[in-house]
Amino acid sequence: MNTYPNPFADSIDYQRMEQHYDQEALDTFNTISPMTRTQQPIVTGTSVLAVKFKDGIMMTTDCLASYGSLARFKNVERMLKVGDSTIIGASGDMSDFQYITYLMDKLMTKEYNANNGQPLAPENIYEYLSQVMYQRRNKFDPLWNALVIGGYQDGKSFLGYVNLRGTTYQAETIATGYGAYIAQPLLRNAVEKRNGEPLTEEEAKKLLDDCMRVLFYRDARSLNKLQRATVTASGVTISEPYSLETEWGFAENIRGYGA
Repeated sequence: MNTYPNPFADSIDYQRMEQHYDQEALDTFNTISPMTRTQQPIVTGTSVLAVKFKDGIMMTTDCLASYGSLARFKNVERMLKVGDSTIIGASGDMSDFQYITYLMDKLMTKEYNANNGQPLAPENIYEYLSQVMYQRRNKFDPLWNALVIGGYQDGKSFLGYVNLRGTTYQAETIATGYGAYIAQPLLRNAVEKRNGEPLTEEEAKKLLDDCMRVLFYRDARSLNKLQRATVTASGVTISEPYSLETEWGFAENIRGYGA
C-alpha cells in the first residue's frame, strides 16, 4: 500500500485503484468491441526499388501515402535506417510500418544495452523481420507490408525481400508494389546485360530515377517526389526529398487522352 498525505483520507491504495479501473475498462471494451483483424490496408505506400552497385546498395521510394485513391500525404518517409549498415524500405500499410519502426527501435535499444561488440548485420535484420511477418501471418493478423532490406557490411552487399506472409528471397534487384510488374524488368535488363560487371553509383542513380519516372507515368498511386538511400562502407545515407523532371506533352497524341 502506498500512503500519501491527503486531506480527505488517511491512506490511498493507488495500486488497487489502478487495477480496478484497468479491469473495468477492459470489461467494458470486451463488451462493446469484439476482437477484430485488419482486413485491408488503409493508408498505403506504393513501390520500393532497390539495386546492388559496385560499392553497396541503393534504394528509392516516393514520398506519397495514399488514402484509398486519394493522394493524401505527400511528405512520408518510407525508408528506415537500422544501425550503421542497414536500410528498410516499405510499401503497403503505413500504420503497420510505424509498428515495424517501433519493433526496430526496441531491437536496437536491446542490442545497444547488450554492448557485446557484435552489431546486427543486414542478414540478421532480414531474418528477424521474416520471423515477425510469418508469426503475424500465423495469427491471421498480418502486417500488411512488403519490405525490402538492404545493407553493406564486411565488404558484402545484401538485398532481401519479405512480404506479409513471411515469404522471402534475395536478389540483385528488387521491386515491390506496381514496380514488381513495371520496373523489375527494367532493373533486371540493366543489370544482366552487363555480364556480371557491377553498376557504378551514378549508373544506379540514373537507373532508379528512370524506373521511378516510368512508375510516375503508369502508377496512379505514385508521386514524382522521391527519396534515395545509399548504403556503403561509409554507412547509411538517406537523401532529402527531391523531384523528378517529368514531361506530359507526349500524352496529347495518345488516343483517348483528355476530352
